[in-house]
Amino acid sequence: MIVDLSNYELVWPTSLFVSEGERILRTKGSRSSWEERVEWLLTEALVGSTAVADFQEVETPHGGWGSTRESRYRGDTREDWFEELISRASEIRPAVAPRPYWPQCQGLSLSAKGSTARDVRREFSLIVSDFADNGYLVEQFGEDCVDGPEDLPDASAVIARRLGIPGLWPLTPTVWDEDIFYGLIEVFHDLVSRPRLRRFHSYGACGWHHSEFHNGPARILYRTKVNELLREVGIEYELAAEGEDLGRLVTVTDDARHQLVHRVLNDSPPTVTARVRHAIALFRARDASLESKRSAIVAAVGILEERRSLIREELGKPNDGDLFKIANGFDLRHRRADQLADYNDAFLDWIFWWYLATIELTNKLIEAAEPPRGGSGSEPPF
Repeated sequence: MIVDLSNYELVWPTSLFVSEGERILRTKGSRSSWEERVEWLLTEALVGSTAVADFQEVETPHGGWGSTRESRYRGDTREDWFEELISRASEIRPAVAPRPYWPQCQGLSLSAKGSTARDVRREFSLIVSDFADNGYLVEQFGEDCVDGPEDLPDASAVIARRLGIPGLWPLTPTVWDEDIFYGLIEVFHDLVSRPRLRRFHSYGACGWHHSEFHNGPARILYRTKVNELLREVGIEYELAAEGEDLGRLVTVTDDARHQLVHRVLNDSPPTVTARVRHAIALFRARDASLESKRSAIVAAVGILEERRSLIREELGKPNDGDLFKIANGFDLRHRRADQLADYNDAFLDWIFWWYLATIELTNKLIEAAEPPRGGSGSEPPF
């Protein structure tokens, strides 16, 4: 079977689409529930209903769920179609905004006030509304049903318990100040959960009902959409994807430093992981003060102090001390009178990233010194 991908556009991150698709392929159960999961994923992750229609057009073998050996050999089952789609997901082009239409090319698409400025708070509220419409807030807020309980959780109270501010639901972006706006961005990151199954309740025109929630894929998708919005409007914060500050707004860095953070967070030995996570969270917090940044540097240097013997083995004495001259020469931890105190605050950024890169260096030295897993390092017997 060759699936035609030419008419598909992916609105999800490819890796998320693949991981959720592979999970469905591993799912055991009735054919109807399996197909409902597939159709829901296709509806969410791809533009329009083309993929769902193509999936439904694939014949279901008369042998039912599991199919016959002959039909499996021919590769003509819906399971084969979906398996091929997931295996070739990297070939699906990502959805992009349509090319400008004629009025836009001619400069005729301005608003009545002659402004094209974007209302980022309103656009954020629309993102949350889309998540709500797709059942991503049902686990926290409940879901109306003609046959269900009438006493659903108070959504405003759910938010207030986290932010300490009442009356924020339904969303009213016109009344938010900056603190409320940024607080809501972080709160909804923690509230969303993806329903992996939905069923239509026809009685009384009740509508779709959602179940089987998981917050992992929901938070990945939420971060993707919100970070894209913040980036497009020039706000230099993003929701952290890992670390102690997961789901909190942090200062945006370039790709190289972003990858450095990822490697240090994931490659540090368990004995120092908590301190590494804390140092990074201190330094990149949206409201990080100069004292917070100094504390983050001190935490990083403390890890290197514990590894001084390792550094000395590589560089020899007294060269190992060169790595600590900045920490000792600037008023960062000892705050002595002979230390340099009159320097631009921008130096703190340079110092922190330099020491974080040095932690990565020592991680590699430690890893290189460890014997290969599964043995003492000697040649395996034949």
